Amino acid sequence: MSEENNNSVYDILTKINDNTWEVPVGFKPGMNVPGRIFVSESLLHLLEMETLGQVANVATLPGIQKYSMAMPDAHLGYGFSIGGVAAFDKESGIISPGGVGFDINCGVRLIRSNLSEGDIRPKLPELLDALFEAIPSGVGSKSRRKVNDSELNDIFVHGVRWAVENGYGVEGDISHCESNGMMPGADPSKVSIKARKRGRPQIGTLGSGNHFLEVQYVDEIYDEEAASAMGLEEGQVTFMIHCGSRGAGHQICTDHLQVLAQASKKYGISLPDRQLACAPAQSQEAQDYFKAMVCAANYAWVNRHVIMHWTREVFEKHFAGDFGDLGLDLVYDVAHNIAKLEEHNVDGKNTEVYVHRKGATRAFPPGHPDLPEKYLAIGQPVLIPGSMGTPSYVLCSNEGSMDISFGSACHGAGRVMSRKHAKKELRGEEIQKELMSQGIIVKANQPSLIAEEAPAVYKSSSDVVDVVHKLGIATKVARVLPMGVVKG
Repeated sequence: MSEENNNSVYDILTKINDNTWEVPVGFKPGMNVPGRIFVSESLLHLLEMETLGQVANVATLPGIQKYSMAMPDAHLGYGFSIGGVAAFDKESGIISPGGVGFDINCGVRLIRSNLSEGDIRPKLPELLDALFEAIPSGVGSKSRRKVNDSELNDIFVHGVRWAVENGYGVEGDISHCESNGMMPGADPSKVSIKARKRGRPQIGTLGSGNHFLEVQYVDEIYDEEAASAMGLEEGQVTFMIHCGSRGAGHQICTDHLQVLAQASKKYGISLPDRQLACAPAQSQEAQDYFKAMVCAANYAWVNRHVIMHWTREVFEKHFAGDFGDLGLDLVYDVAHNIAKLEEHNVDGKNTEVYVHRKGATRAFPPGHPDLPEKYLAIGQPVLIPGSMGTPSYVLCSNEGSMDISFGSACHGAGRVMSRKHAKKELRGEEIQKELMSQGIIVKANQPSLIAEEAPAVYKSSSDVVDVVHKLGIATKVARVLPMGVVKG
């Protein structure tokens, strides 16, 4: 960022506290509420002026409640910034695909184990080779389990329940997924033939970009009680899966964006950016999109579930035991790109709102009825991954999250360099060797994918997580470090 832009950001923002900055109403014409940027002073200089503009643009949309928000990992996105959060009144607000993103329910899950780092290290190269072989990855990758139209409908409607009933995972996994791995309200008739065609062959595929399967170990415990509830301890091996709804979700977003672009005009909604195409929340156009989005969200949970099942099988083969003996239990699974109808306290009144989380994670506090019994006392697990060579973090949500951010936290470190720029400036082979020297094995279909996702193209995951921790949105529980990474 240029010095001029850097100064402009400081000139525009009002400091609320060390980790909260406000974009005042009036920064852009038509703002209904202020913007709230959750970022430390040390991260503020990385904030793009264009991202600030997107936060302000979202604040102009009808029915927005309290603030247009951006998490500490925020950067430029489509319509909404990535890291953007906004809640819209159920009756007077809107629904916007730009507030969800093209990769609907891109999300991450964490699986614990009874294995130690010492158990894994000697077998790590062959384990990574086996995982790379077992989990289809890369652009256009095809699944080992192609589904037919009837099965696809079941996946769209029933989510993870379909996976478990078809031998992928076990009953106990279901309650450890956000929304039990199944949002209600799916309507497969709102999904186009093209989206269905793209979705049928891709269940159980990792995809490309920033998606990964990472073998890790727990490096540090910050909260013993919460870690114990999650089954985590120092030196223990975990693995993390990050992917979404693949071609099905992308096509669903594309299809409905075209409809909502016309709907914005039909309903007389003035948009500062056409990428914010939307419609009144209760309109036919908005509800059709929402029902299709739910299909994609449920598909994504199944996608991660099938990948988890095949990963468990690889571990079973290499460590001579079934996954129960190996303790390969799902800690939790959270969605990153999603809109959900939730009840929140707005100005002292319980209000139903469509919360859009775009590159942001749900963070519900202790006692919330949507949490599994196991986590009622500590709050929802929040998973914030790093970037191949950097730490990932496990947190648990606090009471403050509901008032501060509609129960939302950041979802990762946040890019500071575009993929195009990264491929121009960095060499994947060099990054791979550098990570190998640190004891981290990276497998990818091509070196350019490693360059695109190099640690240097992201903000510090530690700095980003510290903001969430200090604000009281979620508390640090454990830090995990990468040992081996499978990329698309």
